[in-house]
Amino acid sequence: MREERLIQRIRTWKKSPNRRDGQDPKRLIDSIVRHLERILNTRRGSVGIANDYGIPDLTDFRSGFPDSVRDLEMTIRDTVEKFEPRLKSVRVKFIPQDVNMLTVTFQIVAQLALEDEKTPVIFESMMGTDGKVTIKG
Repeated sequence: MREERLIQRIRTWKKSPNRRDGQDPKRLIDSIVRHLERILNTRRGSVGIANDYGIPDLTDFRSGFPDSVRDLEMTIRDTVEKFEPRLKSVRVKFIPQDVNMLTVTFQIVAQLALEDEKTPVIFESMMGTDGKVTIKG
C-alpha cells in the first residue's frame, strides 16, 4: 500500500480491507502520475500548503524563450524533487516538437525511491494550448 498517497490508501482500504501488504509497481506509477499532474497543474502561490508548491505561470517563461527553457527544466526538477518523495535523482529535459509547436513537452527521468532497488522511470509531460499538463508514465 505504500505505493499510494495517504488519501488513496484510505480509499483503497475502504474498498478492499484485506489488501494491505505488498507493493504493486503499476499502482505506484499510476499514483505518481496523478500526483505529478496535480503538482504541474498547480500555479505557485495558489495553495495554502506551501508557497512554492506547483510551478510558476509559464507565460513568464515564454517571453525569454528559448533561453528560459533551462530555467523551466530546473524549476520542474526542483519542484518534483521537493513534493514527490517517491522519486529520486530527478532529471528534466525539454523535448522540442516539430509537429505541434503549440505543445510544450518535457521528459522527466528519475528512480523510484524503493528500499533496495534502483528502478528507473520515465514520464513525459505535455502542456497543451489550454495550459493543462498531462503526464504519461
